[in-house]
Amino acid sequence: MIFCKNLSVSYGDRVVLDHFSLKIPDTGITALSGPSGCGKTTLLRVLAGLERPRSGAVEGIVPRQTALLFQDDRLLPWRTVEQHLTDVLPKSRWREVPALLALTELEGEEHTFPAALSGGMGRRLALARCLALEAGLYLLDEPFAGVDLPRALRILERLKKLPAPVLLVSHEPAVLSAANAVIELDGPPLNMI
Repeated sequence: MIFCKNLSVSYGDRVVLDHFSLKIPDTGITALSGPSGCGKTTLLRVLAGLERPRSGAVEGIVPRQTALLFQDDRLLPWRTVEQHLTDVLPKSRWREVPALLALTELEGEEHTFPAALSGGMGRRLALARCLALEAGLYLLDEPFAGVDLPRALRILERLKKLPAPVLLVSHEPAVLSAANAVIELDGPPLNMI
């Protein structure tokens, strides 16, 4: 179990998380929802070690054991779909590329460059690259932005089978209802333990 205990994060005078606590199960998908600016992305950044809380602690995971899917795809225009995955996989795991492409429904696009992908396909490539990292916790910020809902729900069912827990951000009601648990953030103060 991963615990966030009494996390407080501020940007200047603006408090984003105020003594926020959360338990993340060892498996399955926990979804975060709430209005813009309520702290969803900030929480993911804290868990990934990219943001330091003013106070509080995270227990049960260290940043080196997390994989973060950012809101923007961060694709390299000169690398193919396959190369985006082999760039993050050790050579001994390159055989996993077809499975990652199947998980994200990108089969047949191995030699395609990002400029030739639709927005939803680019998002799925960014997700596949994130999932290629062996992690104890996957942090997915809007993983299905631009992805059609039926496909998103199929991918979500596959994510439930990962050996590590997933914490994802979404505003899509169908995605939220398909998650194992949903945490609604509405800004400080909120305590969910």
